[in-house]
Amino acid sequence: MDEIDRQLLQILQRDATLSIAQMAERVGLSPTPCWKRIQKLEARGVITSRVALVDPDSVGMGLSVLVSVEAGEHTPEWLASFSAGVNGMPEVMEVYRMAGDVDYILRVVVAGMVEYDAFYKRLIGLAPMKNVTSRFAMERMKYSTAYPLHPSAFRDRRAADTPEEE
Repeated sequence: MDEIDRQLLQILQRDATLSIAQMAERVGLSPTPCWKRIQKLEARGVITSRVALVDPDSVGMGLSVLVSVEAGEHTPEWLASFSAGVNGMPEVMEVYRMAGDVDYILRVVVAGMVEYDAFYKRLIGLAPMKNVTSRFAMERMKYSTAYPLHPSAFRDRRAADTPEEE
């Protein structure tokens, strides 16, 4: 990947509705090479999907909860059961396996406390857990889906010995 790919990724992370012609103009390419680059980024798995981001409050999912889980046991069977269970729960937006005193952190969205209580009961039924701690978000102060793009992941086109096909 090079600087043009980095620019395309920055554009797409902020507004994937732009036309190929608009993106091409912004990065200094004609539309066909621009489209080919985007297709290559998708084929390589750099771009994983293009989606619409929805405001959770507008769709009735106004309560965000960060749930810390300490596993009841550390076995492949426990992990398989837990992983399959949380992957089947639409309220779970993200799951992270952690290092330290907590084994997993889940980001959960629900309509309210009644729905969270029902979710919690399903969660603790997945597999034996040592501890489950819920932290309720009062206000979302920052939210982004755009990753910062580290320069080390992109090569300098000017320093390349051979010109790359656009």
